[in-house]
Amino acid sequence: MVDLAFPLASRLIERLSSIASEEICLAWGVKADLQKLGRTMSIIKDVLLDAEEKKARNTGLRSWLQQLKSTWWLVNSWARVIVGCKYN
Repeated sequence: MVDLAFPLASRLIERLSSIASEEICLAWGVKADLQKLGRTMSIIKDVLLDAEEKKARNTGLRSWLQQLKSTWWLVNSWARVIVGCKYN
């Protein structure tokens, strides 16, 4: 699941960065927010990769990892809404 999510996240981050420079994002004043989101998503990606390797040895990590994945997908969905607003 993580292997599939990261290529999608990378493309999403690239697209968000591109959109942030366009007029609609400037009007909303979200360019800096989208750049920060992109950096945060990259950090979460790195943490998820590390945690995936460790979860087999640590039962407490499994729950935390699932919560982090859920948060990542929520942010990913939110970002898609932002991207979709540009085209509506």
